[in-house]
Amino acid sequence: MDAQTRYDADLQLFIDGAWRSGEERDAFPVVNPATGETIAEVPLASTGDLDEALAAAERAWPEWRALDVEKRGAILHRTADLLRERAKHIGALLTQEQGKPLHEAKAEVIGSAQMFDFYAEEAKRAYGRVLVRPTGQRSIVIPQPVGPTATFTPWNFPIYLLAKKVAAALAAGCTVISKPPEETPGCTGAMARALADAGIPKGVFQLVHGVPDTVSRHLIGSRVIRKVSFTGSIPVGKHLMKLAADGMKRITMELGGHAPVLVFDDCDLDKTLDMVVPQKFRNAGQVCVSPTRFYVQEGIYDAFQRGFAERTRALKVGNGLEPDTRMGPLANGRRVPAIGSLVEDARAKGAKVLAGGEPGEGGFFFQPTVLADVPLEAEVMNNEPFGPLALMRPFASDAEAIEQANRLPYGLAAFLFTENGRRANIMGDAIEAGMVGINSFAISVSDAPFGGVKDSGFGSEGGPEGLQSYQVTKAIHQA
Repeated sequence: MDAQTRYDADLQLFIDGAWRSGEERDAFPVVNPATGETIAEVPLASTGDLDEALAAAERAWPEWRALDVEKRGAILHRTADLLRERAKHIGALLTQEQGKPLHEAKAEVIGSAQMFDFYAEEAKRAYGRVLVRPTGQRSIVIPQPVGPTATFTPWNFPIYLLAKKVAAALAAGCTVISKPPEETPGCTGAMARALADAGIPKGVFQLVHGVPDTVSRHLIGSRVIRKVSFTGSIPVGKHLMKLAADGMKRITMELGGHAPVLVFDDCDLDKTLDMVVPQKFRNAGQVCVSPTRFYVQEGIYDAFQRGFAERTRALKVGNGLEPDTRMGPLANGRRVPAIGSLVEDARAKGAKVLAGGEPGEGGFFFQPTVLADVPLEAEVMNNEPFGPLALMRPFASDAEAIEQANRLPYGLAAFLFTENGRRANIMGDAIEAGMVGINSFAISVSDAPFGGVKDSGFGSEGGPEGLQSYQVTKAIHQA
C-alpha cells in the first residue's frame, strides 16, 4: 500500500490548545465508502470535554478580539499556506473518508485555503461610519465580534464548509468551537492542525466530535455561545433554530436545496451539456446546490435527453483514488437504498430511465442516473434527492419555466442557460433563490455571499456578508 492509498490520520479532539485521543472516550467508526470497510475510529467528546471547550472559548475571547487585525490575518494566511502545502495528503484522507474523486478532494482543500486568505484580508475592511453631528458632538457606528461561536457542518464538503465558517468567525474576532461530521474526521482534523501549527492561541479554535444531538444541545444551551452557524438538512436546521431561540442566539442556516435548471432553446446545446453533466454528478450529486430538476424547452428536449444520457453512460465510476474516476461512491450506506427508493417511485409513476437506475457493485455505489418525463407527483420532484439523479421535464413558455422553478419551498440555488440577454435578466430577477447561475455554475466563491431563501435557510457565508454574520453593530454617541 503506497502513501497515497494508506489512511494516515491521527484522529483526536482539539480542546484548549491540546490534542486529546480516545482515553476512555466512546468512539465512532470511520468507513471508507468505496469498500465499506472500517478504516479508523474517532473519539467522541464527553460532557466534561464540552464544558472545558466552552470555558476555554469564553476565556480566550477578550484577548483574541483585542488582537491587532494584522496579527489575526497573519495566522489565517499561514493556515492557508499550510493547507496548500498539505493538499495532497489532506485530499487523500478526504477521498478515503467521503468517496469523492481525488481531484475534487484536492480542489476542496485549495478552496478552503482561499477562504482563509480572503478573510485574512477582509477583516481589515470591517468599516464603521461617522454620523453628521453638530460641532463638539460625535456619533459613530462600529462592528464588533458577536462572541464565542458554535459551528456545525456536514460530510459532503467537510473541510470547505468548515473553513467557510471558521475563517470568517476568526477574522471577525470570535472564538470558535466546531463540530464537524464524525464520518470525515481526518480531513477536518488536518485543518485544525494547520490552525494550530499556524499559531492560533489556546482556546480560540477548538474541534470536537460527538453524538450530534448531544453536542448541539450542550453547546447551544450554554450561555457562553452567542452565535450558531449550521449547514445541513432542513429538519435539523429547524430543530437547531428552536434550541437557539431559548438563548436568543444569532444564527446562520444554510439548508437544503433542489436546484432547478432552465435550459432554453437558444442555448449552445453541446456546450451546455458538456457543462451540466459533470456538475450534476460532481461528488455523486451530494451537493446542496447540485443541478437536479432540468426543465428543458420543448424544441430541444429530445436532443437534450439523448446528449445527457450519452454523456452520463460514459462517466467512469469507481474508487476516488483511481485517476480516471469521475464519480465515486455515495458517502454512506444509508444513501444507496434511499436513492434506489426514489428511482423506483419515479419509475412506477411513469418516469423513463435513460441511464443508470441501479446500485453499483461493492461499497456504497449507485449508478449515475437520468430520469426523463418525471411526473410532478413523484417523490423525487418534491424532495431533495442528494444523490446522482438528474430529473427532466419539458416546458413550453418562459412563464411555465418560472412557475416550475419556484414551485417548491426550496430556494438555495438555480441555474439557467440562454444566449438571450433580456431573458437572462428577467429570469435572474424572477427566480426565487439565494443564488442564480446564468450559463455558469461558479456560485460558491470566497468573495460572494452564499445562502438561500424560503426553507433553504437565511444568512450568508462568503464575501463581506459572511464576515458581517459574525459581528454585531454598536452605535456610540458622544456629546
